[in-house]
Amino acid sequence: MKKLLTALLTLTLFISCSSSDYEPTNIPPKDYSAENETEITDYLSKNNLTAQKTSTGLHYIITEEGTGKQPTLQSNVTFTYKGSLTDGTVFDRSTSEVTFPLSRLILGWQQGLPHFKEGGSGILFIPAHLGYGSVDLQNIPGGSVLIFEIKLITVN
Repeated sequence: MKKLLTALLTLTLFISCSSSDYEPTNIPPKDYSAENETEITDYLSKNNLTAQKTSTGLHYIITEEGTGKQPTLQSNVTFTYKGSLTDGTVFDRSTSEVTFPLSRLILGWQQGLPHFKEGGSGILFIPAHLGYGSVDLQNIPGGSVLIFEIKLITVN
């Protein structure tokens, strides 16, 4: 039963949805890009971290290179993870390895995991527009920056 609950929670947190699935179509979603960028750069500075930044606003750090192949959007990926907010609140973590098609994960993972190699690990700093947007999702407030510590185990 515990494994089933963990699997359901993981599915809820990771399955990609567009913001239009959650928000009324007549109200544009709030743009958190500028404040998320400030929040990420402040977090990195406060914690003495140096990250790479993509053109979409995703920041990532590879902490262990890995030696295997890199995933593509068509890959199934097996990984462990811990998800937290910039205030340190942990909102989810895997208790064992999980496997998903990369194409079914949130945009931040779709864009970030291809920088990892099988056997490698790192951290993704995901702004709201690549995560859950302005939607409150369980214990994640809308507009939140998501931080995921990831160990990429296998790529199929």
